[in-house]
Amino acid sequence: MGSVPEPPTAPTDATSDHRVELLERGPFLIARCSCGWAAPARRSRPLARNEARTHMAADAGG
Repeated sequence: MGSVPEPPTAPTDATSDHRVELLERGPFLIARCSCGWAAPARRSRPLARNEARTHMAADAGG
């Protein structure tokens, strides 16, 4: 299977060290961040992407 595009993220600045990647593992999609955060593996690609967006938004807000 091909790679899955990353979700749109907020603009980054020089202090931001968060980078989310989406990984396919068989029928599952896993969202992981460079900060150590990881979402559960999901069969629902839209849900996995939304969790990644939510993580990035939480990081941008605080």
